[in-house]
Amino acid sequence: MRFLDEAVVTVRSGNGGRGCVSFRKEKYIPRGGPDGGDGGDGGSIKVRASSRLRTLIQYNSRKFFKAPNGAPGRGKNQTGKNGRDIVLEVPTGTVVADQETGEVLADLVRDGEEFFVLPGGRGGKGNQHFATPTQRAPRFAQPGEPGREMRLRFSLKSLADIGIIGLPNAGKSTLLSRLTTAHPRIDDYPFSTLVPNLGVLELEDHAPLTIADIPGLIEGASQGRGLGHRFLKHIERTQLLLHVIDISAHSPDGILESFMILKHELEAYDPALLRKAQMVLINKIDLLGSCRRDLLERTGKALSRAGFEFLAISALTGEGIDALKEILSKKF
Repeated sequence: MRFLDEAVVTVRSGNGGRGCVSFRKEKYIPRGGPDGGDGGDGGSIKVRASSRLRTLIQYNSRKFFKAPNGAPGRGKNQTGKNGRDIVLEVPTGTVVADQETGEVLADLVRDGEEFFVLPGGRGGKGNQHFATPTQRAPRFAQPGEPGREMRLRFSLKSLADIGIIGLPNAGKSTLLSRLTTAHPRIDDYPFSTLVPNLGVLELEDHAPLTIADIPGLIEGASQGRGLGHRFLKHIERTQLLLHVIDISAHSPDGILESFMILKHELEAYDPALLRKAQMVLINKIDLLGSCRRDLLERTGKALSRAGFEFLAISALTGEGIDALKEILSKKF
């Protein structure tokens, strides 16, 4: 299934049905008086969160949703049928905003949570309501109220406990597949991950943890380079950020430089992200020969001096993964 985390749709609630002008006409009952029924209410627009959905792709082709109108009233005091409500389903974690003003209307994070967007127009009153002692045969009724229209923006933000970030080819997707049962696409070239991937980490005697793998950032992402900041919203709800850095491609100074690039891009997107708990994962230690193991030691000392928590792992071979799981179980 294709992934889509932004969508703009136009919604319109239904018009109210018109009231009826009618008079009671029965044998032996002259001048029976008005008996025009009320019009039905127009259908309303609602948005509902569903844990079954993972993407907004259903709103890629269809952009306009209109609720049915209320039916007009009829004689014998019969009220018209109300228009059916339209319910737009979105994935849990979707933010609903007014496209024109930017105002956030709802943040739907629980399965089944609903937001009432637009009411339908009220049905008009039939002429039975307008009879008075001086006007016993009113020949008019109310028209139904018109529905209302609005443009909505849906923005999906993943509900993940842990966010995995890093430069391209750092091994983020491999780490996700090692920690969870997720099967993200893994290739040996940059930007093989084009959309966020989610997985669930099962720990013994511990509630499951949801992990989001965010496509690779590069320096200048805040200016639109690479994939830009398009997917960073998917880590806004996380409690812990794991910075994955490829040690095989860097010196100790390069490790720190790569980490600072990531921190700069996070800050450029939202400074609040830097207040989250963070940890550096020095990945691909399986590519270090015995003569280069001192590189790992020097890298660790450099990170320690800078005050960063770190762990050396190999997402490919699984080295250090058990230690990482133990750390994660203590943090949550």
